[in-house]
Amino acid sequence: RRTASDDENNNDDVASAKVPSDWQSQILSGLSVIIDPDLDADIVSLGFVQNLQIDDSGIVSIDLCLTTPACPIKDLFVQQCQDIINGLEFTRGAQVTLTAQQNEAPTAAPLGMSQIGAVIAVSSCKGGVGKSTTAVNLAFALQGMGAKVGIFDADVYGPSLPTMVAVEDDKVRFVGRQIAPLKRGGVSLMSFGYVNEGSAVMRGPMVTQLLDQFLSLTNWGPLDYLILDMPPGTGDIQLTLSQRLNITAAVIVTTPQELSFVDVERGVEMFDTVNVPCIAVVENMAYFEKEKSANVEVDYETLRDKFLQVLKERDGISDEAAADVVNSLIDTVQENVQNAGKGEMEEIRIFGQGHKRRLSEQWGIEHTFSVPLVSTIAKNGDSGTPFILDNPSSPQADTYKELAKTVARETSKILFSKTSRPNLSYLSEAHVIQVDGMDQGTLAPAELRRECRCAACVEELTGKQILNPESIPESIRPMSMSPTGNYAVSVDWSDGHKSLYPYRQIRSMLASKVTNDEVLDGNMEKEKETVPL
Repeated sequence: RRTASDDENNNDDVASAKVPSDWQSQILSGLSVIIDPDLDADIVSLGFVQNLQIDDSGIVSIDLCLTTPACPIKDLFVQQCQDIINGLEFTRGAQVTLTAQQNEAPTAAPLGMSQIGAVIAVSSCKGGVGKSTTAVNLAFALQGMGAKVGIFDADVYGPSLPTMVAVEDDKVRFVGRQIAPLKRGGVSLMSFGYVNEGSAVMRGPMVTQLLDQFLSLTNWGPLDYLILDMPPGTGDIQLTLSQRLNITAAVIVTTPQELSFVDVERGVEMFDTVNVPCIAVVENMAYFEKEKSANVEVDYETLRDKFLQVLKERDGISDEAAADVVNSLIDTVQENVQNAGKGEMEEIRIFGQGHKRRLSEQWGIEHTFSVPLVSTIAKNGDSGTPFILDNPSSPQADTYKELAKTVARETSKILFSKTSRPNLSYLSEAHVIQVDGMDQGTLAPAELRRECRCAACVEELTGKQILNPESIPESIRPMSMSPTGNYAVSVDWSDGHKSLYPYRQIRSMLASKVTNDEVLDGNMEKEKETVPL
């Protein structure tokens, strides 16, 4: 591959290099090695490479049309494209322009939401867990990545957006017969609290109609993401919003207490009933950070006497000199004890260890984020300035940015990925579970039942299996199998047990079975070779 100095030294040669007739094919062939890790396909077949041109001096220009302007690896894509194009003999340079695909809302979307690419619900099953804080900081993190973002506060009983985000201009304006959203730092905002002081006092059906009107009458314009700050709970309002708005994905906010895991399950199940995948879980108030302390108790009087005794046993040291040396030693010891662990932080998990492991093993939700108990986050929420704007370089802001990257990547998978999830069916005559789709193979029902990772079958803290594999008969069979979101399959067994298997676990079992079969076949071949004729 040429370097920059090579280009400078050989400008005349490059400029005079003849452009081959198949230059487009050569460039596209080279770019086809760049793989989008989320969509598991190359950028050429995905249609990302557009407007490919080359000028008389050999400079190539392309548009790279990504699924979202908030793509976390867009800079890497640009660098890879430039390196590949610059490595061709007939090129002199590469100009890569980043664009994003046009937002296409579902045909049944409300009028004001016709130009919104993805609706992300931020939900919790109970109030006070930091749902609105997460929604606001997620929105501004996505906006910082280059996306056009809006926030809709759907909690009319206790709207928090007006408190958490102070707008640039609080006057409500109309665009024709629609309401123009308020703004802060390029993020569009709308809440019942902006147009009506206080909270709503009305029954559920009226609230649903009010929210429907708000969403339809708000002129959101083109947005890549609309962050929907859902009201807490799993009732009629939440279900109606999920069905009415064609929500793309959900982020569930909780706390680490054991009781909160039940709330997470309820939230996942609610969204599953309306076919909305849960792509991440945020554990707020996960831990408290404090400076490490030495916790060393020193009896300085006894230590002083010991020092004096040792010094007095030596010849030539006066009592006054010995006392000075001892005082200096005591001061040094005190300073070292005080500085022990200073600057090092430790995590104090006030509410328990959380549920990351269980969420991954039982529900297949791998994207979990822990946000510590930090007073600054609460202060920013009360002051009207999102925490991520005031503290962009803090570790907590990095957590919100990682959450935003996850939302961008998982949303692209949902909207653009052609990868199908495995389809499981029970073949009663063969007494096997058939797996079709991208992963194909068969599993014995008893084998799958023994791999259940629920709390009744596996000890959560140690991972030790509680279920006795020998207690599962080979005759066990699945009574029903159904997908749960985009990440797992639920199985009702003939022994009355209900299991949930992440697709990742199904794929792992199939891969392990293939490996074992290959090893077995290899051993049989070796035995045949060693058998004397």
